[in-house]
Amino acid sequence: MATAAKAPTKTEILSNIADTTSLSKKEVATVLDALSGEIAKAIGKKGPGAFAIPGLCKIVVQRKPATKATTKPNPFKPGEMMEVSAKPARNVVKVRPLKNLKDMVI
Repeated sequence: MATAAKAPTKTEILSNIADTTSLSKKEVATVLDALSGEIAKAIGKKGPGAFAIPGLCKIVVQRKPATKATTKPNPFKPGEMMEVSAKPARNVVKVRPLKNLKDMVI
């Protein structure tokens, strides 16, 4: 299986989609900007916290609770304890692949 030297750039992606759909690059860029805006609305503070791109992926926001400072065994030096600092509560974005995207890799 041959691998590409590097991932395509934004310009290459816009050109490829424009060639495939017979739209101009400017129109394709507008569509991608609109998609980005819809994702921002869906996963933002007032949105439902999830957005699905049909057949490709589902983007969800997970709330991670705050953690307290603690000590635990050091995995690299057995018998030694290490201090773990406290972390504030935070929101984490997760992207889950859907079936069609998984099938593209196989």
